[in-house]
Amino acid sequence: MTMTFGIYPGGLLGDDQGIVHPVRPDAPDRIIEALDELQGEADTLAVRAYRSYAAVATPQTQPTPADPHAYLQRGRTLDLVLQFREPSGELDGWLEFVREAIRTAGPQLASVQICEEPNLNLPSVDGSTPNVLNALVQGVITAQQEARALGHRVAVGFNAVPSFDPADTFWAGLGALADARFRQSLDYVGLDFFPDVFRPIAADQLADAVAAVLTGFRRTSLPQAGIPDTVPIRVCENGWPTSPGRTERRQAAALDTIIRTVAALAAPLNIDGYSLFALRDADSNAEGLFHHFGLLRDDYTPKPAFAMYRRLIKELGAPPAMPTR
Repeated sequence: MTMTFGIYPGGLLGDDQGIVHPVRPDAPDRIIEALDELQGEADTLAVRAYRSYAAVATPQTQPTPADPHAYLQRGRTLDLVLQFREPSGELDGWLEFVREAIRTAGPQLASVQICEEPNLNLPSVDGSTPNVLNALVQGVITAQQEARALGHRVAVGFNAVPSFDPADTFWAGLGALADARFRQSLDYVGLDFFPDVFRPIAADQLADAVAAVLTGFRRTSLPQAGIPDTVPIRVCENGWPTSPGRTERRQAAALDTIIRTVAALAAPLNIDGYSLFALRDADSNAEGLFHHFGLLRDDYTPKPAFAMYRRLIKELGAPPAMPTR
């Protein structure tokens, strides 16, 4: 089973306190050059982008990257995340925002993720927003209705982070809200996970830890919401930051182990995609862990992991289509 690969190319990101702004602005020409190199001969590469809804715009609702369509060259497609950031929890404007995003994204829109990490209560993600479960369920239904009405083939899904709390009610709560319309509208469920980043894992245990998280997500979390094995999983965000004590060489080795483990489980767990976070550092000289997730440094020079990811896309991704006569 082959997978579709992708990457987030922007510099802006969220951490456990809020928004992290890159020390250097996005340079579209450098980003396109890097995406071309990563893609190699592959037919496509998914470009991940984020847009946020709130009735009153705030710094939290700044889209990133600013113009993702500029990067959709050589068959690359858009993997669009729609965040629910409305403090009141009101859905009317949110659902029109979802419809508008589908209408205006164009034919290169391949997938729409409704909400960002709705089971994580942090300021920069949607688990901190009231009424997020209803926003998720109604957003998935609305996105699929709009895509079908337009005649567009768009994969509609949502994502979550792993939960290690046996008292967590997210999946059971989703199952209570999810009706037949939701399940018929759902094309995938995404997983954001960062093994050996926030909880240290020995190098010789990393593959087993990745397998355990993915298996638990498929066999334990999703069934609580009534989501069957026929709905694919995709890894929507995964990365490994460099910093003092976390070398660039180790980043490449860790990501190689993680991605190969994901690929080996693609058939048994029905995993159809992997997207890396992120293309470049927000600030290569900053002390914060979140500033250093890039395959490139903030000046766009490559770390060893850049060449590693390029090789894995070639090795593990779908082969280029043969020309037709």
